Amino acid sequence: MSRIALVFNRLEKAGTYAEDALLLVILISMILLAGTQIFLRNIFDTSLFWGDEMLRMMVLWLTVAGGLAASRMDKHISIAVLDRFLPNAVQLATKIIIDFFTASVCALFAWHSARFVMSSYEFGDTLMKNTPAWILQIILPIGFALMAYRHLVLAIKRPFSLTDNLTTGNNRQ
Repeated sequence: MSRIALVFNRLEKAGTYAEDALLLVILISMILLAGTQIFLRNIFDTSLFWGDEMLRMMVLWLTVAGGLAASRMDKHISIAVLDRFLPNAVQLATKIIIDFFTASVCALFAWHSARFVMSSYEFGDTLMKNTPAWILQIILPIGFALMAYRHLVLAIKRPFSLTDNLTTGNNRQ
């Protein structure tokens, strides 16, 4: 393995750990915040004024981070109706087309969500009384841009991985 490939593999592993850590921190924080809100409401008849809005933002972050993790493992939602009946070459071609299409849609989402975040910044929108909204919304363009990148890389790598599978004797992907 070349030195450059080794560096990229390490960067990919670091990114994977960072994503998994982000998912874990968000999920644990959501559970703790929701539990605190329930406790405060039931015992003291009060709550954190920012708690419900923060939980909504955390759901957004968790959803995008989860989608990013799913794209990393190529485990996103799909409906495979004809896959098992198609020859390997046709399966490969359809997967490449789907990856390019998914990358395009995610790039479009990234572009428009970046425009949304920029308008939120320009208008000075705030959440939870005085937190700039764009800080909490920035996950949208970043997450969709990373998903677009991942699917583009998948589309480019698929023919090479098929070649690797054929040389090792594994015909099915």
